[in-house]
Amino acid sequence: MIMPAANRLTTIMVLAGALLGAQAVTAQQPPAPRVGGPNRAAMGPPGAGQNNIPDTPGTGDYPAMKEEIPGLPRHVVYRPANLAAMGSQKLGVVAWGNGGCSDDGASTRFHLLELASHGYLVIASGRILSGPGAHAPATEQKPFPRTETSDLTKAIDWALAENSRQGSPYFGRIDARQVAVSGFSCGGLQAALVAGDPRVKTLIMQNTGTYDGERATMPGLKVPKSTVKAYHTPVLYILGGPTDVAYENGMEDFRLIDHVPVAVANLPVGHGGTYHEPNGGAAAQVAVDWLNWQLRGDAKAAARFVGDQCGLCTDEKWTIERKNFPAR
Repeated sequence: MIMPAANRLTTIMVLAGALLGAQAVTAQQPPAPRVGGPNRAAMGPPGAGQNNIPDTPGTGDYPAMKEEIPGLPRHVVYRPANLAAMGSQKLGVVAWGNGGCSDDGASTRFHLLELASHGYLVIASGRILSGPGAHAPATEQKPFPRTETSDLTKAIDWALAENSRQGSPYFGRIDARQVAVSGFSCGGLQAALVAGDPRVKTLIMQNTGTYDGERATMPGLKVPKSTVKAYHTPVLYILGGPTDVAYENGMEDFRLIDHVPVAVANLPVGHGGTYHEPNGGAAAQVAVDWLNWQLRGDAKAAARFVGDQCGLCTDEKWTIERKNFPAR
């Protein structure tokens, strides 16, 4: 069986309801920052300890870097440092929404560098406001949310335009069939809102889920449960288990999606995920495998998700549920 026994799942859901009920109205809005540690739940820039850690190049074949580009203001680009070393391998594109919809495009830099090291052009909204190369935040900052859902669309537009622009370092290096959107918490909600873009081939929702009822509105952002009906691609939810404030929302999304392949993978680390662990930790590896499977048809990566003995099915740290998947 590929998912927990029914009685175990029922127990988990009951516990989740008890843990999250008191937070229902404010779930996924940025909590008060708790600085430090890889399991930090804060949505904004990490504390001084995280700021002092150098960027990690990732574990993929193409050591990665991050930069801001004048032609794409208010975005941070993560890419293989040596594009020529990729040879005939084309770049995929991942548009990323930050936790808290913040304007710190480096707030999950270890995770995004890991994705980029596997041959992806990852574009986060905002600027570099933490870690190496950080700018001082603007004295006057716009109210929440500090980034816009349209920033993800602009990232895709820019990448595909660069692929066709002679003289661009990305000219002819991007596969327009390999486009994904993803995001953390509030940024995941932004990703959900652009997932209907026909250029998007897959969606990864991390520590997030849509809202309904009293929780249907965040300041400046409405993402009701009906949003999932616009999904037209395979979808992966990566959640932090019952103590993740987004757990109930994400699990309910999974139950509601009945028209596209969908999986939900839970690692019981809470809402802070593994973003601040070296190379993005375990969640980044799962995200990479999903991208490689969905965008590149990688059979080895698919084995992490497909079959009764799939990699996540037999990993005691993870639980996975799936539906509408291929038999093999």
